[in-house]
Amino acid sequence: MKVAVVGAGYAGMYAANRLAKKVRTAEITVINPRPDFVERVRLHQWLAGTADAATPLTSMLRAGITSRTATVDKIGDGVVRLDDGTSLDFDYAFLAVGSTARPMPGTIPVGTWEGAEQARVALAALPADSTVTVIGGGATGIETAAEVAEARPDLRVRIVGPSVAGDFSHRPHQRVRTGLERLKVDIVDDGVTEVTDGTVHLRSGAAFASDLTLWAIVSGVPDLAARSGLTVDAEGRAVVDECLRSVDDERIFAVGDCAAVPGARFACALAAPQAAHAVNTLARLLAGREPTPYAVRYVARAVTLGRKNAVGQFTRRDDTLRRAYVTGRTAVVVKELASRGGKFGARTGTGA
Repeated sequence: MKVAVVGAGYAGMYAANRLAKKVRTAEITVINPRPDFVERVRLHQWLAGTADAATPLTSMLRAGITSRTATVDKIGDGVVRLDDGTSLDFDYAFLAVGSTARPMPGTIPVGTWEGAEQARVALAALPADSTVTVIGGGATGIETAAEVAEARPDLRVRIVGPSVAGDFSHRPHQRVRTGLERLKVDIVDDGVTEVTDGTVHLRSGAAFASDLTLWAIVSGVPDLAARSGLTVDAEGRAVVDECLRSVDDERIFAVGDCAAVPGARFACALAAPQAAHAVNTLARLLAGREPTPYAVRYVARAVTLGRKNAVGQFTRRDDTLRRAYVTGRTAVVVKELASRGGKFGARTGTGA
């Protein structure tokens, strides 16, 4: 049985390694545009120069799994077509291309490897007293602004978003903002209309100069599913049934950010559980057993505020916020363990 895994992020790596454990006869090929597994949750650290974020696929994949560095043009009808004109046949496939960023002109996206690398080079070249602006008040923006501010205290760092830390509530919301302020990050609760010639223009009519402007908003997914003729939602995510199979082709499982799973938001934390369920479903089908539906389960939301501080707020299974939270060193340890656990799970196919 031939299985193609398209994408080598958390979901794709987890699916490939778990499948190699559960279905030992499977011939698995992982297809990815680059020869590395990228820890997306560490891209803000990579651009700030405080941690690495890429690991060669050869050290992440179980023995017997083949990796191929290529870009997929289309997938369907049992064939993965590559942009170099070649193709691979499959009996089953896992679509795990993740999400992406659509940066505003004049900004550099930090949510992709290419963008983070560009931002890293640009940041390193900035002289003291330069201004860095981070657009996006969610987790990516908060962690980027905090990491840059802590790593480069000689710079002025500003974070801009309609509601900075709005994904948190009650005291955790204020703790995040206080943590940013302690790092001397300027908080601007406003929308950005455009960035022109090093000037950031706000919805309120205000404007300010910026030497480096970073786009920290994840929006949409790669258009592979749509380009392949699969049914997608308004954001371009592949529409799946309750077992995470494409509604157009039951041989194709879609997992992670590129899957239109009801109740799921863009989150690395959902990659492993979805991949695990999809692999378990395939194993059940191959054994002649009925598959079970997937259910989204959340635990918490968390952000780091540099290397010494973090805030985590617990959630109910449906992602609604609880009042309970952790901060400071405790939250740092919890967040770091979660990040390391994500990579461990991707490499071993266990833990979800």
